[in-house]
Amino acid sequence: MEYRDYYQIMGLKRDASQDEIKRAYRKLARKYHPDVSKESDAEERFKEVGEAYEVLKDPEKRAAYDHLGANYRAGQEFHPPPDWDSGFEFRGGGFTDAAGGGFSDFFEELFGRQAHGAHGFRSRFDARGQDHHAKVVVDLEDSFHGAARSISLQVPSLDAQGRMQLTSRTLNVKIPRGIREGQMIRLAGQGMPGMGQGAGGDLYLEIHFRPHPFYRAEGRDLHMQLPVTPWEAALGDTVTVPTPDGKVDLKIPPGSSSGSKLRLKGRGLPGKPAGDLYITLSVVAPPANTEPARAAYRELASQLAFNPRAGMGV
Repeated sequence: MEYRDYYQIMGLKRDASQDEIKRAYRKLARKYHPDVSKESDAEERFKEVGEAYEVLKDPEKRAAYDHLGANYRAGQEFHPPPDWDSGFEFRGGGFTDAAGGGFSDFFEELFGRQAHGAHGFRSRFDARGQDHHAKVVVDLEDSFHGAARSISLQVPSLDAQGRMQLTSRTLNVKIPRGIREGQMIRLAGQGMPGMGQGAGGDLYLEIHFRPHPFYRAEGRDLHMQLPVTPWEAALGDTVTVPTPDGKVDLKIPPGSSSGSKLRLKGRGLPGKPAGDLYITLSVVAPPANTEPARAAYRELASQLAFNPRAGMGV
């Protein structure tokens, strides 16, 4: 996927004001409108300008786009970093009403997924404040034990000169025990303030887990790779394995191999019922970095005469 420089497309500096963005769009839209332009690539350029304006006119989408950094060039291979959009607070269910415009893959990768949030964008004012939405990243252990965390959010807004700015706010949030990735925490009244005597909107925090050195979560279930020695796999053994709730003994059946899967029932994330911990064995051979180790391998080779490629006809 190629990176798109929306500022370059519109001929703007990265600190352009909202008025400058509007003027540039009106000028380019007139120049490349397919009904009047004589340019050979008018339709394509018109779509590019419309996509760039869709991002830069909106302080929320513009702040998220700028957060990716200015170190990419137009046409450069680009993949958004994991959780690049965490810690930003948005109206509605995400990046407001950005979907359905026939935009590029680059745009859809950044904004398309968030455009259909469960608490959609409101197109009119009313007494109640608008709901806000933010993605936050927590440790998996916070779900296993429950936790109280201080979370900082960046809120895009416009200053008096119409230039985009970020303000920060910090909230104390209780992470419920057993919460799953993708679930929402609702903070009543923490969204946009209401009009007049209206109540404030709510803030919905979408929970994501930081990558863990041992575990990967799928719903309430956890998955992990467990390294074992060749003799533990071949002969069977009982080994100690870590779980989020402490160490436990695991029985490895004789004749196991890499890819063999075992289950520890109820050792996943807590809940009713609790999830399970699925363990995939990975057989690891010891290094032959000493003469006794090499001699042991030679003896093993002469005794077993084992060919793991026999089924390949070689």
